[in-house]
Amino acid sequence: MTINNIDVEDTIDRVKTLIAEEEGLSPALKSSLEVMLLLVTLLANRFGLNSKNSSKPPSADPKREKESKSKSSRKPGGQKGRNGTTLKPVADPDEIKVLPVDRSSLPPGNYRDAGFESRQVIDLDISTVVTEYRAQILEDQQGKRFVAPFPEGVTRPAQYGIGVKVNSVYMSQYQLIPYNRIEDHFLEQMQIPVSAGSIFNFNQEAYDRLEVFDQWVRTQLASSSLIHADETGINIGGKRSWLHNASNSSFTFFSPHAKRGAEALDEIGILPQFIGILCHDHWKPYFKYATSHALCNAHHLRELERAWEQDKQKWAQDMVALLKEINQAVLDAGGHLDGIAAEPYRRRYRALLEEAEKECPGPDESQRKGRRGRLPRSKARNLLERLRDFEVDVLRFMEHEEVPFSNNLAENDIRMTKVQQKISGCFRSWDGARIFCRIRSYLSTCRKQGVSASEALRLLFEGKSPQFMLPE
Repeated sequence: MTINNIDVEDTIDRVKTLIAEEEGLSPALKSSLEVMLLLVTLLANRFGLNSKNSSKPPSADPKREKESKSKSSRKPGGQKGRNGTTLKPVADPDEIKVLPVDRSSLPPGNYRDAGFESRQVIDLDISTVVTEYRAQILEDQQGKRFVAPFPEGVTRPAQYGIGVKVNSVYMSQYQLIPYNRIEDHFLEQMQIPVSAGSIFNFNQEAYDRLEVFDQWVRTQLASSSLIHADETGINIGGKRSWLHNASNSSFTFFSPHAKRGAEALDEIGILPQFIGILCHDHWKPYFKYATSHALCNAHHLRELERAWEQDKQKWAQDMVALLKEINQAVLDAGGHLDGIAAEPYRRRYRALLEEAEKECPGPDESQRKGRRGRLPRSKARNLLERLRDFEVDVLRFMEHEEVPFSNNLAENDIRMTKVQQKISGCFRSWDGARIFCRIRSYLSTCRKQGVSASEALRLLFEGKSPQFMLPE
């Protein structure tokens, strides 16, 4: 690593050599210098971390530059044969305007009507619709009054309709627009005064209506054959908390919790009942659950990249190439390899790790000097041992079609939570965090099932369940 044209690693190695050769140093001073060198090494290594060799997001990369795309022989724009998204005319326009020919501009002669040429302008007209219900009142001869019943849910002299609620929750919980901007939207676009308190009440109503969905999706995930699991830090009321995610290609579930580990996972209740394959990033509490595990190789690639860049571990670079080669072979084979095709890759994987033992050996047990427990290891050594000891979980994607190469599905599902935190900074209360998580779970699941967010919310406020939740 080079900082300001100084080779940090080479400089540290020379200082270590000088300290070792200096005979007059006291043991205390020598130990102090070694600790300082260790701290310098750790701090220097941080300068070399980025989104490609660690879990840091791309936005945190220093002097981030977009990679230049290689020039292509293809012309700009859509290519021949692609399915475009060109705006198309509709069969039943709402309004038809006939444009007659100005006959005075035509040369003299007789003309007959030969049809018309049509062009459509598709526009948006935002309007407010106020429906007044007038319940008839009848009186009998004794003066007893009989009033016609109002529709269900119509309980006040003036109240917001389903459209307002759907629009509000959609912007607040799906598009993550702040409350004050939603207020402006309703007032300026529709002349409807909607307060921040009303927006919160709409979100609370959606949360309450989703109680059945909350239990249903937990059951669906617990009985699935594969779950992706992940967690991320969130700020609730100024305190560090955690958002837990369990999902797959069909369902999504989010839940906030004060804890990160098994206590939270047990309380959420999905993983304790799960007996399938759990895909995750090798966080130890996850190994308490499920029958089998699949480890995220996107994380392995980043850690291997760091081992090559910072520790100069040649085996790490070779392992990156091998894992990418296996993944491509799996994709080319349609999603999985049979046992015969997978075996050569397993042998190469093991042979590479055996060679890595020479380049990155374990700690010398003869230097234990009475110390108990596990001797310290470098990051590269820890990674090597993990790849060796969890070979089956690392390579499970080879022979199981439903198991992906990485845990990116869970990370993609959880990404919008990070966007929400960037916009709002935090959740002000636990109620707000729970509301967000339950509504986002519902909307994400609906999208995976082919139901748009707007349609999903309309069904919710109409008291209906999406088709995929109904019993067959």
